[in-house]
Amino acid sequence: MLTLDRIIFDPANMGGKPCIRGLRVTVGTVVGLLTSGYDNKAILAAYL
Repeated sequence: MLTLDRIIFDPANMGGKPCIRGLRVTVGTVVGLLTSGYDNKAILAAYL
């Protein structure tokens, strides 16, 4: 089974939404950007 250790669930962080570990970016935000046509490099440049 695939484990995703980069995604965390913490009620004290971003209201408990799944987030990327070490960042205050929700998984939903990243998925939304990908579906809108942004590429990996543009997303990384915006959030790192």
